[in-house]
Amino acid sequence: FFATWARPVGAVILPVFRINILIEATMSTGRKPSLIESMGLGGTAAAFAVNFTHPIETVKTRMQVSGDGVAHTVTSTARNEGVAAFYKGIAFAYGRELSYTSVKLGAYAPVRDALGAGKDAPFYMKFLAGAITGGVGSAIGNPFDVMKTLAQTNSGKAVPLTELVGDMYRSQGLGGFYRGVEVNIMRACVLNATKMGCYDITKGKVTEATGWGRKDIRTSFCAAFVAGFFMTCTVAPWDRLRTTLMNQPTDKKLYNGFADCLVKTVKQDGVLSLWRGFIPIWARFAPQATLQLLTIEFLYNTFGFSGI
Repeated sequence: FFATWARPVGAVILPVFRINILIEATMSTGRKPSLIESMGLGGTAAAFAVNFTHPIETVKTRMQVSGDGVAHTVTSTARNEGVAAFYKGIAFAYGRELSYTSVKLGAYAPVRDALGAGKDAPFYMKFLAGAITGGVGSAIGNPFDVMKTLAQTNSGKAVPLTELVGDMYRSQGLGGFYRGVEVNIMRACVLNATKMGCYDITKGKVTEATGWGRKDIRTSFCAAFVAGFFMTCTVAPWDRLRTTLMNQPTDKKLYNGFADCLVKTVKQDGVLSLWRGFIPIWARFAPQATLQLLTIEFLYNTFGFSGI
């Protein structure tokens, strides 16, 4: 696949990526970052990327809750609440990226190396590294996920951050911030295993097919885009259930955990409803994965570290 289009595409975009010569020279001698260093850069990359993808996620989340289409969700939100509504919950999104994603993205390379899942390791070892970092990161960032979801689905006047957090704590205590944590951890394991595993493997395939270096920005871009698609296919059902669980009112509980939510959702809306919002999920995952992975590779290079 890559061999059929790599040459014409490379001829067109080559001038844009002349900086790769410098990147290759610098990164080839870079040391591997420590776990803390890599997590810090991962969180920074994710916080940067979320500025561009948060509006898409707001649309996706509202679609999953309401069942409306993309066009209706976008137009009704803009008409009734204004353009700023697409950025509801952005403060919680920053908290999520700096906690959850700093682990799932930043810790991947150090954990992969610790497991011995290098270049020639079987694919399941790379998936295991992604699942470990995704699951741990999700458990840490769950409170931000819950509050972000509630803020995004609020179609009324924006509720101040302190008021939203206070209402949740008064009604459900600390446990309220961990609603949906089971499905969120499972989702994160599947998501990060697919994302980082496919990204890692695809980089190797692109390099073999095109002759581009593994650290070439074109290689990273192609690998990130492919990873974004497969992430959407595997994660959409988990994402739907997570949104449903986290969107329960702050003053009552509608579902008794993951299994109860799954059964009720399928009974009410059918199996295919688990993939509701597939297009906006992909529209978010593809650019988000690309931005996050390109940014962290850039930061690795900037600080003299070797890439993923």
